[in-house]
Amino acid sequence: MLKRHEVLIKQLADYRHEFLETVSSVREEEVDIIPEGYRNNIRWHMGHVYVDQYLWIQHLTKEEIVMPKNFIEWFGYGTSPLDWGDDIPSVDYLKKLLAIQPFMIRDLYGERLEEHFPTTESGMHTIAQVLVRTIFHEGIHLANVQAIKRAAATSRIY
Repeated sequence: MLKRHEVLIKQLADYRHEFLETVSSVREEEVDIIPEGYRNNIRWHMGHVYVDQYLWIQHLTKEEIVMPKNFIEWFGYGTSPLDWGDDIPSVDYLKKLLAIQPFMIRDLYGERLEEHFPTTESGMHTIAQVLVRTIFHEGIHLANVQAIKRAAATSRIY
C-alpha cells in the first residue's frame, strides 16, 4: 500500500476512534433523545455514519456491500428515528460495527484505492476520493452528536 493510502486509512481509523470516544459516554437511555430543534438522535447518527461510508463506496464501485438487515431503511439519507419500529440495533452493536469498519475497508479496498471507476455526479472516481468525502461527512455527524449531547444535558438541568 502506498504511504499516502496508509495515511488515509489511518485518518479514517483515527477519526472513527474520535467518534466512538464521543459516543462512549452516552447511556442507552440517552441515545434516543431528540432534543427540540433536532431531527435525529445519537443512535441514528451512529448508524448513519456506518451506512453512509459503505453506500458511497457502493455508489462508486457498483459492487454490492452487505450490511445488516434494515440498516439502509433505518439510517440511510433522509430517514428518521421517528419512523422506526422496536427492533432497532443496540448501541453496543453499532459501536462494534463502527469500530471494525475502517479495518474492513482497509482489507477490502486498501489495494484498490486508486482504481478508476466512472465518475460520480460529484466528480469522484476513486475509492480514495470517496474516503476523503466520507471522513468529512463523519466529522459533520460527530459535531451533531456533540451538539445533541449538550442539548440533552442542558434540557435535563431545567
